[in-house]
Amino acid sequence: MKNTKKLTLLHSNDMHGDFFAENVDENLVGGVSMLSGYINKVRREEKNVIYAISGDMFRGSIIDSEFKGVSTIQIMNILAPDIVTVGNHEVDYGLSHLLFLEKCAEFPIINANLHISTNHKRLFAPCKIIEIDGMKILFIGIITEIALAQCRKDNLIGTFVTLEDAADEIGRICNTYNSLDVDFTVLLTHIGFEEDKKLAAMLNPAWGVDVIIGGHSHTFLTEPAEVNGIPIVQAGTGTDQIGRFDFVVDTDNNCIDSYTWQPIPINAQTCPKDPAIEKVIDVYQTQTDAKYGQILTRFVRELTHPARNRETELGDLFSDILKNALGVDIFLLASGSIRNEALGPVVTKGDFTVCFPYDDPVYLVRLSGAQLKHALMRMLRDEALAGAHTEFYQLSEGLEVEYDQKTHSYLKFNYQGEPVDDEREFTVGLQLYHYVNMKDSFDLDPEEVQKGRKPKVIASSCCQVIEEILIEGQHQNATGTGRLIIHLADGTTTGMPIDG
Repeated sequence: MKNTKKLTLLHSNDMHGDFFAENVDENLVGGVSMLSGYINKVRREEKNVIYAISGDMFRGSIIDSEFKGVSTIQIMNILAPDIVTVGNHEVDYGLSHLLFLEKCAEFPIINANLHISTNHKRLFAPCKIIEIDGMKILFIGIITEIALAQCRKDNLIGTFVTLEDAADEIGRICNTYNSLDVDFTVLLTHIGFEEDKKLAAMLNPAWGVDVIIGGHSHTFLTEPAEVNGIPIVQAGTGTDQIGRFDFVVDTDNNCIDSYTWQPIPINAQTCPKDPAIEKVIDVYQTQTDAKYGQILTRFVRELTHPARNRETELGDLFSDILKNALGVDIFLLASGSIRNEALGPVVTKGDFTVCFPYDDPVYLVRLSGAQLKHALMRMLRDEALAGAHTEFYQLSEGLEVEYDQKTHSYLKFNYQGEPVDDEREFTVGLQLYHYVNMKDSFDLDPEEVQKGRKPKVIASSCCQVIEEILIEGQHQNATGTGRLIIHLADGTTTGMPIDG
């Protein structure tokens, strides 16, 4: 008769400073107080419980931004995860600050493939074995291209960037630690759901990877995907739900005997509150309320940003503000910089900070008409239109693009009502992150774009520019239609003008 043991594995990802419960249809949903209450409840009810987080604890709240993640680490210390891996937003405040935050954390943070470029020394422990009830559970942390994109500001930091490299690294670690009679192996990844499936297909079954718990793509699931015999899961985004695995582990053969998985909703009906965590949050909230309660402006109505891969009202408003204030021909504003689906009509400093948390400098580049067309063709690739977590941009006024996905061609590419000539030069504003990642985002060679010109910073803070213009004017409006019209392969069209 084989020997088996039970293991409950709870998991979150992409929490993004989602500390507070929200009132949804007169019911409280989410927030770290009830999340902590549920985790503590499971820890009392079950014998063997591990709680893991697959990256992106930071960004998304005023409290996190104001205290640069120190507040989040203190709150996470009370939440007490057993293991955490690095997400791309963990490096938003800089690598040196992240290493400081790691020292503040009372839980282990792992990553197998961030390293110092000069000597390939890893920045974090690549993995950790957690021993529980006689079982040895091996956790490995993995992140790929998206981390390198954020770290590209620092030439000393590198990563293994391809899935093939990541798979090799996983094999190396598994081969090393399998001799220690590891009963169970978990990959904590932050590369996106589709990439997780590709990675699973590359893994040698002899390495013994049992589960992939992912993040980054904010994927909500009702059941795990299974590739190469490996269950793959995510728990959406924020704190509205938590993933729960209940395993029976075959400790003789070091594998899963059976399992169930379900997404658990975090709400007042099923999750008790945690007074200790509420007390800490209240301290930070009191300190931020006075500063961020200032009213910046009032829109004519609520303006929206429902999807990152289409033109939106907030995208039109913010890209126009930056274009006009900074005097460039075109501003390409990253859709992912806008973190809320709606803003207004009354906008406080706190509302704006949560909606637009990335305070990058702005760089001026000069692109020919041909380069501009090539850059937007890269943006409009099929995977982006299918909803993949790729870079997408909001177009400032004057630029009008109509694209047909079936033929992968432009039906219209105009500037100020005239077709764009391939030889014409345009001044284009880009946020720092997108300037340093020009090759990935636009498939443009930075050296070719600059042609010997010295890079020029035209604003040290894009947030300050937008804030100032919002304060100056009341009753702003934006329609979110007409600049970017996309005829999708399924026959639908996004971004049609109001009159047509």
